[in-house]
Amino acid sequence: MNAQPPIPFNGPLQTPTQVAFHRTELGAIMSLYGRMVAAGEWRDYGISCLRDVAVFSVFKRTAENPLYRIEKRPKLRNRQGLYAVIGVDGQVLKRGHDLKTVLRVLERKLIRAVE
Repeated sequence: MNAQPPIPFNGPLQTPTQVAFHRTELGAIMSLYGRMVAAGEWRDYGISCLRDVAVFSVFKRTAENPLYRIEKRPKLRNRQGLYAVIGVDGQVLKRGHDLKTVLRVLERKLIRAVE
């Protein structure tokens, strides 16, 4: 048998070329998105996977600026938190380490919309 030599380890793993949402993260976001669509608050979305950030943008109508942006920034993992919800004016509404906790700021808006 011809055994090949092991591949040498050349240091730490390289960072990915782009940031993306994981399946569980998208599941939490899409769950909220579905409820907001059913309430008539949201109508469209867009996903961008860039080098430093993954963005889930929510729109009231397709041809306008996003109402909210849900961002994932791995570089902020040890500081303010990996996730952020940003409003239409660029103001950070909520930032944190847990996505479900960060998304609660938008769920409160759903409760007010239903009432």
